[in-house]
Amino acid sequence: MVFPKPDFALVGDTMPFFDEGKMNIFYLADQRDGKTGYHPWALYTTEDYTTYEDKGIVLPYGENGQAQDNALGTGCVIKDQKGTYHAFFTGHNDYRQPMEAIMHATSSDMLNWKKIPEDTFIANDNYSTTDFRDPYVLYVPEEQQYWMLIVTRTKETGVIAKYVSKDLSKWEDKGIFFTDDLGYGTNMECPTLISYKGKWYLSFSDQWPDRVVHYRVSDSISGPFRKPEKDSFDGSGFYAGRLETDGENLYMVGWNGTKVGHDDENDYDWAGNMVVHQMQQNSDGTLVPVVNKKLVSNMNHKLNMKPVKMTETVKPSGSGYQFGGEEYELVQFEGFMDAARIEAEITGYKDGDKFGIAFAPDIDNVGTLNYLFNLEENTIEFCNTDRLMDGYPQSSVSFDFKNADSLKINLFVHDGVTCLYVNDEVALTARMYFSVGMNWQLYSIDSAVKFDHVGIYY
Repeated sequence: MVFPKPDFALVGDTMPFFDEGKMNIFYLADQRDGKTGYHPWALYTTEDYTTYEDKGIVLPYGENGQAQDNALGTGCVIKDQKGTYHAFFTGHNDYRQPMEAIMHATSSDMLNWKKIPEDTFIANDNYSTTDFRDPYVLYVPEEQQYWMLIVTRTKETGVIAKYVSKDLSKWEDKGIFFTDDLGYGTNMECPTLISYKGKWYLSFSDQWPDRVVHYRVSDSISGPFRKPEKDSFDGSGFYAGRLETDGENLYMVGWNGTKVGHDDENDYDWAGNMVVHQMQQNSDGTLVPVVNKKLVSNMNHKLNMKPVKMTETVKPSGSGYQFGGEEYELVQFEGFMDAARIEAEITGYKDGDKFGIAFAPDIDNVGTLNYLFNLEENTIEFCNTDRLMDGYPQSSVSFDFKNADSLKINLFVHDGVTCLYVNDEVALTARMYFSVGMNWQLYSIDSAVKFDHVGIYY
């Protein structure tokens, strides 16, 4: 299973927690059932992010519409020194004031939780009562106390507040931990603060305007946190990602949303399928998303693949195809009905070139769902239209093509979700309902590129 989604719900904000050799991924279950209450917590477990066990709903929302936790919001799970598990979560109710509160539950097995209403607390006068959510808790041994990061606002901007506790029950406000440095005053949703290989990483998702996951890096848990030159992991098709480590590897776990009306042409909706990036630390402390090698090794059965259509100016070359550089050229293949991995190596491009991989071609054999390598803009784009020259991608990531002699790509496709990895430097996740069951193709626009080592695997 590449991009998990249970039968009973869609996957919303994820809360990964590694414990005793297993990754426990709690998530907001978007059931879309029309009930007054919504977003109970559900749970997936995995050991390698290739196979998952669905544990179903483990923490329900409140029993009536007046409850503070009429809707459950994002939070976290931590184990105390006695072995008890603690869940901290947002209690949200659109009809209450304050609208949001931080709530607490405990468990001995992470499957059965007891809520502790008396530990509930709300924002003080320093912060917004409408935006007070997404608690993230960690233990700080040097201080022998716990920290809780909370997403909130002051009158001026979005901030992440820090609270502290000795007992995981009573919490004291210690002021602003981090202030929005993007310049938009955005809410910095779903934060994580984690130590990995000598560095501290703070991650968050901007609620507006871009809706992507950002990160900051520091040598100290208290900062200062610097903004890397490239501070995001993916485009707007990947949201609410949270960092977690198994002690050796680092992962970013988030979700790819459905589309409004389940229509490829529309905007993203909230919640969909889980998406997991394995992260790699560079020598300067920056992070990049890389292909999960265990997933590649599991998807190593090669499909026999012959073009069903090919522009005359394109020439087969070994295990690939040399494009002629004359207008719109393509090599088209039959669709596949299940999860697949497409790989290739691209060479021979020059400044200003445009080329890519497309799905669901129209009557003119132009893809309606396109990954576009746009060298003129130094971007890799997802365009949910066949009008590639209009310049309005639905999502994109920046990429410095001048420093890449070739492009090694791995594209994972499953359940209407796609994720493209390029040179283990960037990822671009997109929702493409018609990526499965429809023809797909390699294409170029006035570009004499070569796609080599082309293969499709399941």
